[in-house]
Amino acid sequence: MASSSSVNNSSSSMSSSLAPKILLAKPNLTTSTDPSLSSSSLRSRLPSTGSLNLLSDSWDLHTDRLLPFLTDNTDFTVIGVIGPSGVGKSTILNEIYGFDGSSSGMLPPFVTQTEEIRAMAKHCSVGIELRVSSERLILLDTQPIFSPSVLAELMRPDGSSTINLINGETLSAELAHEMMGIQLGVFLASICHVLLVVSEGVHDINMWHLMLTVDLLKHGIPDPSSLMPSYSQTPNMGSEKESKDISQEAVIEYLAAPVFVHTKLWDEDLSPDKATWMRKRLSHYFSSSSFKGTKSETTAEERNDYGESPVINADNLSSTGMNLVLLPHSNQDDSETAQYESYATLIEKLRDQVLSMNCRPFAKTVSEREWLKNSARIWETIKSSAVIAEYCKTLQGSGMFRK
Repeated sequence: MASSSSVNNSSSSMSSSLAPKILLAKPNLTTSTDPSLSSSSLRSRLPSTGSLNLLSDSWDLHTDRLLPFLTDNTDFTVIGVIGPSGVGKSTILNEIYGFDGSSSGMLPPFVTQTEEIRAMAKHCSVGIELRVSSERLILLDTQPIFSPSVLAELMRPDGSSTINLINGETLSAELAHEMMGIQLGVFLASICHVLLVVSEGVHDINMWHLMLTVDLLKHGIPDPSSLMPSYSQTPNMGSEKESKDISQEAVIEYLAAPVFVHTKLWDEDLSPDKATWMRKRLSHYFSSSSFKGTKSETTAEERNDYGESPVINADNLSSTGMNLVLLPHSNQDDSETAQYESYATLIEKLRDQVLSMNCRPFAKTVSEREWLKNSARIWETIKSSAVIAEYCKTLQGSGMFRK
């Protein structure tokens, strides 16, 4: 597909000779240059679906269980999602994933929130869950931001957090909950090609504020392809040494292209005037941020394809410099008075638009497995970041959070 080839433009000629563009085989049948990853060994090492968490509820990154699902292919796209509970994150990723039940090589789709889960005030996703499509799209679904259920699971009886996020320091559960969202945002912005930032309605800008904080704190985090392979073999060991090594290197920074998605909108929120107002508002909000320069470019043909739809097209106002998508409420599809395209139609267009984005490539050609190993090192760097730790201390001293 166009999405995979567009991400690594600078290395497309090299990629074509080293790896297939589309790999449709089951993960345990994928060829590898590593003798230890033969078909027979992969069959015995394939993890169960329930353990496919890149980031666990203990806030530790696990790579070994996921390596069998990745290959030495260098032509891939990483798409992550972040947002509150119930806004449709998993649903959007499942649309991009394109799960085919007849294919025995595909993992099940991401679990979506049911009425029962919503009634119990629970959340579906824990940490970061990973899926890989046949088109070599690496999809990262994340636990919700600003979630009372996540906070409840974090809190001890004395109000402290069960997880030590910043250099092993014990924080209050409320502060740890705030920092988890920030660390998650910094991580996804550091390792993804495309980052879907999902909010509900047109007036909720909490995710906008979070991404500004991510931009503020994402300094000294290296490009996921610029790390030396020798440092990415044992991601859960030597984090202090690795952080020192990174600080001594000439750090090449990287930033994912954000797509701001607002869901569950009604007809009055989808008018051309409201869409124009939203894009101008978004552009003004991020006018001085690093994200301003990450907007993808589209061709004139693509602009014509979507030019008549002010809802889905993120590029018909090129002066805004940001990617914005407005999606209607799915219940509106059954309304006889709906004036605009249906949710089903627009979410398909969203998939096409995301996959056709000409995103910023990583600094160097890197394989899927190398990306995963280097992502583990980046996660350790984020957890020990002096910039993030200082911001945490500032919040702690603000009086906004319990001691």
